[in-house]
Amino acid sequence: MPDPALTPRLDSRTLYLRLLTHVRPYWRVFLLGIVAMVVMALTEPAVPALLKPLLDGSFVKKDPFYIRWTPVALVALFAVRGAATYASTMAMAWVGSKVVLDLRTRMFDRLLTLPVGYYDDHPAGNIISKLTFNVTQVTSAATQVLTVLVRDTLSIIGLLAWMLWLDWRLTLLILLTAPAIVTVVKTLSIRMRHLNRQLQESYGDMTHVIEEAIRGNKVVKIFGGQAYERRRFGDIANGVRRYQLKVQSTAAINVPLVQTIAAASMGIIIYLAASDTSNGNMTVGAFMSFFAAMGLLFSPLKRLTGVNEHLQRGLAAAETIFDLIDESPERDAGARHLPGRARGEVRFESVHFRYPAAKREALRGIGFEVQPGETLALVGPSGSGKTTVANLLPRFYAPDAGRILLDGIDIQELPLAELRGNLSLVSQEIVLFNDTVAANIAYGIEPAPPREAIVRAAETAHAMAFIRELPEGLETLLGDNGVRLSGGQRQRIAIARALLKDPPVLILDEATAALDTQSEKHVQAALESLRAGRSTLVIAHRLSTVENADRILVMKEGCIVERGRHAELLALRGLYHQLYTSELET
Repeated sequence: MPDPALTPRLDSRTLYLRLLTHVRPYWRVFLLGIVAMVVMALTEPAVPALLKPLLDGSFVKKDPFYIRWTPVALVALFAVRGAATYASTMAMAWVGSKVVLDLRTRMFDRLLTLPVGYYDDHPAGNIISKLTFNVTQVTSAATQVLTVLVRDTLSIIGLLAWMLWLDWRLTLLILLTAPAIVTVVKTLSIRMRHLNRQLQESYGDMTHVIEEAIRGNKVVKIFGGQAYERRRFGDIANGVRRYQLKVQSTAAINVPLVQTIAAASMGIIIYLAASDTSNGNMTVGAFMSFFAAMGLLFSPLKRLTGVNEHLQRGLAAAETIFDLIDESPERDAGARHLPGRARGEVRFESVHFRYPAAKREALRGIGFEVQPGETLALVGPSGSGKTTVANLLPRFYAPDAGRILLDGIDIQELPLAELRGNLSLVSQEIVLFNDTVAANIAYGIEPAPPREAIVRAAETAHAMAFIRELPEGLETLLGDNGVRLSGGQRQRIAIARALLKDPPVLILDEATAALDTQSEKHVQAALESLRAGRSTLVIAHRLSTVENADRILVMKEGCIVERGRHAELLALRGLYHQLYTSELET
């Protein structure tokens, strides 16, 4: 029985036909390339065909017509071949580049709609590798392979037709080698597909290690992780090298095996053809024409057998690409709509949630309500489920049981864009883009807000003071994830972004964690002025930041264990009192 690991996951024909559907929009240019290939293929048997009159008419019979016009015909023939070659090459290159662009665009569009859980399960490096490396591998499968198949198949047919006309018996001997060649190619193609799939996965792993080493370069330096990273990269890079060698080894054995089979038949044919010539059954010109046609068969035959490497590499890449494109996007079947801007009433009703593969629930029967304009704080030790609450409200994840309502409507029934349009989130994981300060503050707002609104949001977040000191102010490029700013400055840019959106519901997940005491006081004062008509969900480890909240919920192991205002909770002398006392002591 064949090894299941070596069996392609999808039928090659189905996969290839799906790949060709992406060529369909460019069928005119593609057809031009095919026509040029046909012209080029048709000229292939014309070369040996001209040898017969050239030798028999010019050198043997000394015919002045053949002496004069055969060289002219050769020049014209190769001029036509050159023009056809250029046209087919450029047409297929153009179509290939458009297919790669379309696939990259579709993959990126899909990435923007995938649920958060997908990114939890797939390393960033592997995803990046699919968009940067894997997608380029399908170019050869979509266009170059087809070029070889059409051009060289027609060339072989034309050459065989000419050889059949010259001597059908000798030509049939050549055709007897076809079953052996097909068997070799089919056997090696399965292994080639499997190896190329493994090679592309190894490239993804290598990209992931590189991405982590770059992103975590400070951690690597401070903890002396250089040796560990070298070993990790070396192991994966060596794995890539070994898979490359296996691919090259399989490809390298393919062509020699086919050529050996063909050469064996060629040796027999040369002997028989030479015997026919000596017996007067074949002229010298016919013999040389037959021999030239047989020699010309080797190049297209070699390309046809070698094309299997490119085809299997492209199909292996196409599998990973279509796997990504076929991933289910975030569920967005909501058909109900809010009457306008949300009032900001948020309610959790007996919400349960467990992360995939987790041993226990992150949330167990959570229930609370936030009235419009009210500030509700969630506090508790790490791992108590506070951030999970913040992730469920924008539907980054869906609860396993229970409901979450916005203005009395289950958020699962609202369109995602409408739900998230009424929320702003500032989390402890600040994300800034390699763009200007102004673009980061106004991110996602269409049409672009006026400069005055951006400045006002930055002022409210107490960010304008340091922005003015930047080289180009609001037009300063921030670099990779705001690398040019301090932690507190990055956090204030994110707060300004949330303020500019001006939603009815604010989610602040450790939003002031990286601020110094003075800046924190300013931001807290700004947030206080924004609470009117706005629901604010504050998640904090530092209890001093939530003392003025309208209500405080204390969480432990996914449950709400205490509720009340700051003074009330202190009087209970329970978990909140312990946390608050510990904070004061530190």
